[in-house]
Amino acid sequence: MSQPGIKQNSAFRQLCLWLLLVLPVTTSAFDLESDQPIRVKADSARLDDMTGTATYTGDVLVQQGDTRLEADRVVLYRDEQGLTRIEAEGNPARYQQPASDGTGQTDARARRITYSSPDSRLVLEEQAVIEQNGNRFSGSRIDYDSAQRVVTATSNPQQDSGSGRVEMIIQPRSESGGQ
Repeated sequence: MSQPGIKQNSAFRQLCLWLLLVLPVTTSAFDLESDQPIRVKADSARLDDMTGTATYTGDVLVQQGDTRLEADRVVLYRDEQGLTRIEAEGNPARYQQPASDGTGQTDARARRITYSSPDSRLVLEEQAVIEQNGNRFSGSRIDYDSAQRVVTATSNPQQDSGSGRVEMIIQPRSESGGQ
């Protein structure tokens, strides 16, 4: 095998490792089973008990512990078991959570962010970006199924600025062996 192939394989393994470490942190989003309350602040709110929705608009902040979601508009969906889905829209909507290893935080942003509890899926749409410790993953859509541990990233040249391609930036390992 040629040297470039070895380097590409090493970079691919490092990318996979980074995704497995970062994205599970991201998809834990709001722990709907947690004893911590989810707090919502907004300029206005509309609660519809018949449909089980709560729509918040204007400088919305959703927070549970150190996990934050900021957006222009957020819709929370409930059923008899409790909160099942969170949809956020913004320019961009932004999700932040401390990294599980205590070094920095995960910062995700997109025009639309959706978290679905029943299928353990986090979807970032339109100018989607996830960053942690200098590593960056971007595209038109980033879809992470935490139950299956599968990441799908796609790009749309009509929506994305730039090349219209998925892009990853992976920082070199530090001398201590961590990222």
